[in-house]
Amino acid sequence: MRVKDRRLTGDRNRGLGSVLKIMALAIPLGLAACSATKDADDFALDDTPPEVLYNEGLALRAQGKLKDADAKFTQLDKLYPYSEYAKKSLVNMAYINYSRGKYTEAINASQRFLTLYPGSDDAAYALYIIGQSYFRQMPDITRDQAVTEKAASAFAELLQRYPDSEYAPDAETKLIAVQDQLAGKEMQIGRFYLKKRNYVAGINRFKTVVLTYQTTRHVEEALFRLTEAYYALGVVNEAQTAAAVLGHNFPDTQWYKDAYSLLNAGGYQPSEDSGSWISKAFKDIKVF
Repeated sequence: MRVKDRRLTGDRNRGLGSVLKIMALAIPLGLAACSATKDADDFALDDTPPEVLYNEGLALRAQGKLKDADAKFTQLDKLYPYSEYAKKSLVNMAYINYSRGKYTEAINASQRFLTLYPGSDDAAYALYIIGQSYFRQMPDITRDQAVTEKAASAFAELLQRYPDSEYAPDAETKLIAVQDQLAGKEMQIGRFYLKKRNYVAGINRFKTVVLTYQTTRHVEEALFRLTEAYYALGVVNEAQTAAAVLGHNFPDTQWYKDAYSLLNAGGYQPSEDSGSWISKAFKDIKVF
């Protein structure tokens, strides 16, 4: 009886093993069926008209689902790269990435748009996004200003190419701030050279401020530093000219008073030489 029980038990185990084998074979088949269904779904999605994908992207953007909206516009761009909706998608991708703080992606999308559609009505907007993306990444004055220079270039190009666009006023305001920072960096380096008594190197930095960033708030100090550096080198004529130009344009500032005192202590007075590069730089230029 016990033997019979063992045989029955063995039969049951063999039966269970067969079932497990069948199930093991069925699982891959089931996965394959799911995969086939997924591929079919993807194929169906690939056939979605571009206007539908675009409207779905707009809806997601309106709902604040920016990541999903970006994915939808990216998909449209890949499926229908030469359609009018792909063109619109690029602008949306640029805006969405900018809004999400993905500035590199925003810049890339905008630059690609400008390359493909330079004459588009949205070209000004693409340039604006580039400028804004760089502007948001500007470092403090003590660090390298390569990003700041790129922001200045984008805003300047926008103002030059599209002076009447709706983005021009803000671009002009931002450009002033960007140029002020670039001028501030030049002043920082120039003052460093002065402390090291490397007057020629310092003069070159202050010269950049006077020639390139003349309408920034740093030009007053730059003219004083030029007075100081030229006087230290014994180039009195240029020192007198720098002080004279400073006094003509900023007569009530402390910088002019200091320049006057510096020259006066050596027995000199501010005196402009019209042949000096400093005098020529300010000719017919209105300084604010």
